[in-house]
Amino acid sequence: MKRRICLVVPTNRECTATLAEVMAEAEYAERHHDADVRLLVLDSSDDFTAHAKTLADARAALHLDEPRQREFLRQVVDRSGAADPGLLLDLLLPARPSYGACTNRAFLIAAALGCESVHRRDSDLYFQTYAGEKVFPIHAELSALGRPARNVTATEDRLDDSRRDLTVAMAGASFVGDMSVDVEDIRGADGYYDLVSLWAAPGSTEAEKRALVEESFTGSAPFAGDHWVLSVVDPMRVDMHNISFHGLHERVPLPPATDTIGSDYFLIHVADRAGLPGLLHNRHIVNFHTGERKTDAGFLAYQMRFAKFILSMYYFHFIYERMTSDDPAGIAAIARASTWQPREPNEQQAHLMEKAYRRLGGRFTGVADRIAEHRDRLLVEARRDIEDFATLIDAWAALVAAARETPLPHA
Repeated sequence: MKRRICLVVPTNRECTATLAEVMAEAEYAERHHDADVRLLVLDSSDDFTAHAKTLADARAALHLDEPRQREFLRQVVDRSGAADPGLLLDLLLPARPSYGACTNRAFLIAAALGCESVHRRDSDLYFQTYAGEKVFPIHAELSALGRPARNVTATEDRLDDSRRDLTVAMAGASFVGDMSVDVEDIRGADGYYDLVSLWAAPGSTEAEKRALVEESFTGSAPFAGDHWVLSVVDPMRVDMHNISFHGLHERVPLPPATDTIGSDYFLIHVADRAGLPGLLHNRHIVNFHTGERKTDAGFLAYQMRFAKFILSMYYFHFIYERMTSDDPAGIAAIARASTWQPREPNEQQAHLMEKAYRRLGGRFTGVADRIAEHRDRLLVEARRDIEDFATLIDAWAALVAAARETPLPHA
């Protein structure tokens, strides 16, 4: 029997070219891996009709706008027996952008479709070409994901013997092209180190901070032949626009934080801290920045998401340091404990971040002004996002079980 998988693209922008690329990847998976691929497009853009025309040629595409997503989620939440269904629905489909929430929706829809794994791509990518052929990440993913680690063939095997009977829970790679966080224009500027080093873990040495800044958001080497490493994967080596999960995504959700980058990387850290087997491959996607991000409005919105990411790391570092398993109850307890920290250290981070943006000058001064104007709200939201995350973790098992029993009328 073919294994059914979900290949998902969340989007809030025009991306017909990317959809054509991912459709080709789905066809490749069905042809070379005997997989039953369900292509899922979660579309919050104004270009639904154009996307629908592109997807009309896909064999098994499910293209859902936000009203259809909300219809499904409302049924799932009601079926789950949640004590506060309104809050859960808001966390799954918030009014503001959320990278974690859109991926959580994909996880639930994949469960409804009967898919055993989820493979995520983003709307601002295309695939490398090597020796005249597209380099599809799904080839590496399906060669390992969900199989006992001892049965996986890799170029390098760094997995401890005690982990070999576990299944491969994650397979992923990185990117080439534009930086994953849009700070390339200021990489050599005064103030770049001051800004980017703010996401380092508390207690990091100066040398560790400089190494982090040098490595952050920069991607990997172009493809020159497959190189796969079986290991517990270092979170710094993979990106969420080139990732796949088996099992783990049904145990633990992603933080549903709004207006922030990085909220969707949490499961990569769970896999690392829990010691779950993973495959690190080198079929990197090509990342590019859309023109909208360079407009004044797009620039300011993106930089404020980066600012909130830095403030959120006060809580995530606390969680990562203490997390030792993929047990949902334990993770929820640690998340709640992180919110009991005093706020003063994060207030200092906000102050240093404002200074760093002012030092960069130009239109970054406007970002500094916005941080100063909304400092208290940003600090409150960063903490509340973690409280909401713990609430979602508590409800996640029931939501996944309910999703499996909820029909998708538009499938």
